[in-house]
Amino acid sequence: MTITRKKGPLYLQIKKIVKDRILHGVYPLGGHIPPEPQLEKEFNVSKMTVRNAIRELAEEGYVAKKSGVGTIVLTNVSVSRLSKGKRFTELLVEEGHRLEKRMLSMTRARLEPGTELHGLLGPESIRIERLYVLDDRPYLHIRHEVAAALLPKAERDAGEPAFESLYDLLEEQGVALDNFRDAFSVGTASAETASLLGIPEGSPLLVRQRRTYDLEGRLIEYSMGYYQTELQPYLVRYDA
Repeated sequence: MTITRKKGPLYLQIKKIVKDRILHGVYPLGGHIPPEPQLEKEFNVSKMTVRNAIRELAEEGYVAKKSGVGTIVLTNVSVSRLSKGKRFTELLVEEGHRLEKRMLSMTRARLEPGTELHGLLGPESIRIERLYVLDDRPYLHIRHEVAAALLPKAERDAGEPAFESLYDLLEEQGVALDNFRDAFSVGTASAETASLLGIPEGSPLLVRQRRTYDLEGRLIEYSMGYYQTELQPYLVRYDA
């Protein structure tokens, strides 16, 4: 994962990356995060930069440093400002799964006049494609469309996207996300999606269309996700 000073303090970038790995089960509950020298080598930073990142994670209750043992993960649940419920990914991690997010691409896309997205997002969007890997098997191919003006210039122009959470990044830019509206249907795998998920073209998939709105009801993000539910059903938990 590439980090750069253009995107702010290095220790905060490392903190976000490690936190995201905790939330997605890469560093499991009760397990250890990598030792400081390993993180220093991975991110090519100083010992103090890594220590500052771990200190902040400890202050937020995610980890605890224990002498002679290492840094242990205390919790893998975050408080979402978007919902009182738990996100799908958090439920998977609670069940003991490991979920890895891989950035595939981030490009500028011209939106055709007269289309719904053009009317909602404007003439141009930033198109972000990701692959989610569940327990080392490709599980979800997702494509986001975000209004170009909402992402910081450093991210829009990056050759390799370095942020972990799109929603956290938007909120850092002062975008107050208010709610998700999801619609589910059954679709089939395109050639691109089939190749990414390692399945035959035309295979049936769960398709999730998501619209994310701000406090004023404006569309902030539109995405289409293609789930290989033969590996894992889509989880929703309703609490009384």
